[in-house]
Amino acid sequence: MPINYSLKIMTNLIPIQIIENKIFTIRGQRVMLDSDLALLYEVETRIINQAIKRNLDRFPEDFMFQLTNEEWKNLRSQFVISSVNYGGRRYTPYVFTEHGVLMLSNILNSPKAVAVSIQIIRVFNKLRQLATTPVQEVSELKKLLLLYMETNDHKLQEQDNKIFDIIQVLNNLLETPREPKKIGF
Repeated sequence: MPINYSLKIMTNLIPIQIIENKIFTIRGQRVMLDSDLALLYEVETRIINQAIKRNLDRFPEDFMFQLTNEEWKNLRSQFVISSVNYGGRRYTPYVFTEHGVLMLSNILNSPKAVAVSIQIIRVFNKLRQLATTPVQEVSELKKLLLLYMETNDHKLQEQDNKIFDIIQVLNNLLETPREPKKIGF
């Protein structure tokens, strides 16, 4: 029976775009909010937070951290979240790095958590690949530019010499006095 349930979950995958939109960069790390993970895992945020508190030793600072008030305020300003006065959060959320998401699926230990975590890890990997691709392309372009400059440097030097010669001729024309033309007989 659990195998069928697991297969059913795997066929109802969450669209990658939804997961990508829930990944933020905070403190130079890509992270996901505890409330977003709760939505994806289809559990309440408090369930995730209780599981974390029971297993704090599994979540070092590079797996999970709690946002500061300023970070939370900045993040809230990016999208609409209800304020504390209207039923919103009363504390700053936890955020999970890629490794934290994996650890969280281990402590929740439900087929849904495992399936969703696999998807999330794949999205993290995809984002990491996209981030390194431009660096490689820039490096290749730099090599091509240096090669082009090396092969065409002598042509540029020839052009510089021609321009210098033209400037000298023009300067000579300006410096030599001309005899005025005689008018008449």
